Amino acid sequence: MLTRRVVNPIALLLLLTLTTLAFFYTIPWWTYTLVVLSWLLITLCGSFFVGWDYHLKSLHKNKKSSGNWLSITFDDGPNLEFTPRVLKLLKKQDAKATFFCIGKHVENHPEILMQILADGHTVGNHTYSHSNSFGFFGFEKVKAELQRTKSLVNTFTGLKMNLYRPAFGVTNPQIEKAVIDLGLQSIGWSVRSLDTTPRSTNSVLDRITSKVSKGDIILLHDTSEKTIAVLERLLVFMQEKNLESVPVERLLEIEAYE
Repeated sequence: MLTRRVVNPIALLLLLTLTTLAFFYTIPWWTYTLVVLSWLLITLCGSFFVGWDYHLKSLHKNKKSSGNWLSITFDDGPNLEFTPRVLKLLKKQDAKATFFCIGKHVENHPEILMQILADGHTVGNHTYSHSNSFGFFGFEKVKAELQRTKSLVNTFTGLKMNLYRPAFGVTNPQIEKAVIDLGLQSIGWSVRSLDTTPRSTNSVLDRITSKVSKGDIILLHDTSEKTIAVLERLLVFMQEKNLESVPVERLLEIEAYE
């Protein structure tokens, strides 16, 4: 598997080899450019596709789960308008999920956080600000964001979260270092719904149902009317296929809290 620790030494070795050969042969300039551009492209893709585990090892699924289980996860809440409706739908079908919460929303809506937990769901860390520039933050700033959200949830609930969902699915060496330093477990996904894109409700639902099966982790967002419509129909689909949604820690056989 391609990871930073494999790709970087190979790219460096290729450049050193070309430099050495240049003492004896004429090496076209574009050869160096090709190596650098290839390294850059792989690194960019590895940074934006959490499933590559390029910088940071995440858990994405468990096809060997003991039950007919999958995990529905929600990012970007708690949301005052939509999270309570999500909770109502989940309760109706006796489904359990995992909510990766943004710290500033926890701060504004602690009552929804408490309701998530009271209904038997799990919460995880999704940074404090979910800034569009989060991927460019330095180590100390990344760590401060994650620690602030972890402390907020602990203050309201007494729980110390172990789970982390990378904002935008972006990882890099600074994020990896902060996650390891705080003892967090990164959680990815195996089915990305794309419910935050302009795709229609039918398109989002078809994208999920066409590929989901036992052991998968589904990525949704408790932030829109579209997701509510998708979730309602997804839960019916799961019931028909005898699939049960459980919190990610149960699916993955890990601990959600310290």
